[in-house]
Amino acid sequence: MSRQQADALVIFGITGDLVHRKIFPSLYALERRGALNVPVVGIARQSMTIDELLVHARDGIEQFGDGPIDDTVFNRLAERLQYVVGDYADLDSFHRLRKAIGDAKHPLHYLAVPPSLFPLVTANIAAGGCADGASVVVEKPFGRNLDSALALNAALHAVFPEERIYRIDHYLGKEALLNLTYFRFGNRFLEPIWNREHVRSVQITMAEDFGVEGRGGFYDEAGAIRDVIQNHMLQMVALLAMDPPASADDESMRDAKVRVLRSIQAVDPTNLVRGQYVGFLDEDGVKPDSQTETYAAIRFHINSWRWAGVPFLVRVGKHMPVTATEVLVDLKRPPQTLFGDADGSERNYFRFQFKPFTTISIGARAKKPGEEMTGEQIEMIALHQEPEEMSAYERLIEDAMLGQAGLFARVDEVESAWQIIDPALAADTDVHMYQPGSWGPAEADHLMADCGAWHNPLSPVGMIATPSR
Repeated sequence: MSRQQADALVIFGITGDLVHRKIFPSLYALERRGALNVPVVGIARQSMTIDELLVHARDGIEQFGDGPIDDTVFNRLAERLQYVVGDYADLDSFHRLRKAIGDAKHPLHYLAVPPSLFPLVTANIAAGGCADGASVVVEKPFGRNLDSALALNAALHAVFPEERIYRIDHYLGKEALLNLTYFRFGNRFLEPIWNREHVRSVQITMAEDFGVEGRGGFYDEAGAIRDVIQNHMLQMVALLAMDPPASADDESMRDAKVRVLRSIQAVDPTNLVRGQYVGFLDEDGVKPDSQTETYAAIRFHINSWRWAGVPFLVRVGKHMPVTATEVLVDLKRPPQTLFGDADGSERNYFRFQFKPFTTISIGARAKKPGEEMTGEQIEMIALHQEPEEMSAYERLIEDAMLGQAGLFARVDEVESAWQIIDPALAADTDVHMYQPGSWGPAEADHLMADCGAWHNPLSPVGMIATPSR
């Protein structure tokens, strides 16, 4: 498939919080690298002069960028920027946008607006003459369930072909996740043991030590399952469980993910535990009787030759003891115990830490010094990297402008993920309370009954910690 490079970037909702926090700092970083070489046209309802927009942009870069602003770089970015005040329901606004785009033949439209506006905006992009040769970037959440995702896809496909639709899941642009993919398929020694014969279980934990941070209204509508499990976490499951792709090209990688997503059983409500931290109901914008989960743990099962019988356990939560994302691939014990010091705590495992550092570790047993044949748990660090210099948004915006789709969710990925999650959303499951600063409700322990205990990220090196409440 030929790649279509963008010759203009159009940002809908340019005065909004997402652009302020993520997109302006990313555009500045691209400009600093010399990778931004197209005009940038913003459109939003807010009445604002270009000078006021530049002040807003500079504030976002100063607050959320990665260092002091270089005025030379910022001035180059400022020269690219135009602003169109417009109502998304007003076709005249799109005619003004078309004029601002000028001679560009392949604009990239970034919809930094609520998903409920996608159908309206895309229809008027077409009606205003801005869709010919164009591409579009859309943000998550991509629907609230399978039916709404199907409707959104239909609205997008009415204007843009699938190969020109870029559905952002910023996790896919993270250096740590790319490293996981490379480590899996760039090394021969993993493949013989990466299956049900050797793997006991796979745990994925995404913990945050903060609450909803003033976004109570949004979070009360979304919840942990919609916010991160349907997208981020299932993408991680797919990368961990997929078979080797035919090649490293975009479509082969996405084909491999779709195959494994289609083999994951729809969630049985008995394999789901939902929790809510004490104090969530006091957050601004949260309904006083809300049953929205701020914590969710799900046990996934994959119907494939490679993974039959191996549980994939996913746990996400707010107001937990740490902010960290980790994967623990727990291997089965040796088939015979030769040494008498085995006490049940010995482990072989691979541990992938994504936050706050990128770390790949291997857990093993080694002999303690001395005369006795007794051992101890050790952890060997294969990789330890400081936080990445390039942000996920910077990488993804550049890829979309270059027409590289591999790090974006394809339509069948999104719909397959919703098919897995829909039963969990439809089920009337209890919401268990947990204290801020704990590892969530005790009820989640039953999901691990045959797998030992949950691994708590950042527990002492080499240890598989029991849950702390």
